[in-house]
Amino acid sequence: MNINRLLLSSAAALLAATSAQAADAIVAAEPEPMEYVRVCDAFGPGYFYIPGSETCLKIGGYVRFQVDWDSVNRAGEDFDWNARTRGKITFDARTDTELGTLGSTIAVRGWGENDSAAGAVELDEAYLTIGGLKAGYGYNYWDNDLSGETDDIGSNRVNMIGYEYSADAFKVGVFVDELTKFYTDWRLANGAAYRPTAYSGNDNVGIEAQVSATFGPATIAVLGGYDIAAENGAVRAIATAQLGPGTLGLAAIYSSGANAYYDVSEWTLAGEYAIAVTEKLKLTPGAQYWWNYGAVAANGDFIGDAEAWKAGLTVDYAITAGLTSKVSVQYLDADNTPETWSGFFRLQRDF
Repeated sequence: MNINRLLLSSAAALLAATSAQAADAIVAAEPEPMEYVRVCDAFGPGYFYIPGSETCLKIGGYVRFQVDWDSVNRAGEDFDWNARTRGKITFDARTDTELGTLGSTIAVRGWGENDSAAGAVELDEAYLTIGGLKAGYGYNYWDNDLSGETDDIGSNRVNMIGYEYSADAFKVGVFVDELTKFYTDWRLANGAAYRPTAYSGNDNVGIEAQVSATFGPATIAVLGGYDIAAENGAVRAIATAQLGPGTLGLAAIYSSGANAYYDVSEWTLAGEYAIAVTEKLKLTPGAQYWWNYGAVAANGDFIGDAEAWKAGLTVDYAITAGLTSKVSVQYLDADNTPETWSGFFRLQRDF
């Protein structure tokens, strides 16, 4: 009797211990609290809150593959081509403050096989904004052009500071630019004219101002820039309007002499018509004419009466969401230089 009770008591104790161990084995530790990424819809699609802050961040960019071709290469031989691959990533941060929206943009881009003269990787833009104030390094008003690939009506990327005021369809902005680049590539065949040499320091200043307004389907922008070191400037007007199945764009520039804002010619006129054939296909024929083209005296004045004209076609096709293609074919006929055909084929994935 005592032996049976002893055996039953031992078995009960063993069973209780086994059950306790089994219960301990399935008890999971309490998960540590996590902060999930929150969507920020205050500044448009694609923004999210940086964890632990009230700053909204958007990340974007593209990967581009392109094959350029030209009927005459730099060595003067027939035909030239070059394959180029470029990648760009952009970080855009915004925060609401008592002074308005505080923004900052950093963009970095690079080329495969060091296809850029500036190096394989470079800072594309880095600037801050608050309200209408903008300060930093980036593309200025002169970089805004027509939508096709035919026109050449200016492009600048500079250190700048300025203010832009916006009111519904009306905008006006004034910026002070640091000018450090002046093109030096042009030479006439007879050697009688040349472009001024590049600026040697960082103390050269330019001032630019633009006024733009939208009237229903039409938009017009008038831009002026003055290069203090060159003592010359340029004025540009661009007008676009919805017309029929596409958008008509016209541009005109007058330059008083070679300067960092525009030094291709004294006068130029450009036009294009971007036709939306389908939701995916767009055709953009364009043309441009230059008067007093390229020839510059030692004091920066345009000389001679050289003329040039260019005509071309740009074809854009949206392959699928985020993936586009572009084909450009251009013809240039300029006095004192050979006639040339050029263009490119491009694939680009945006995100």
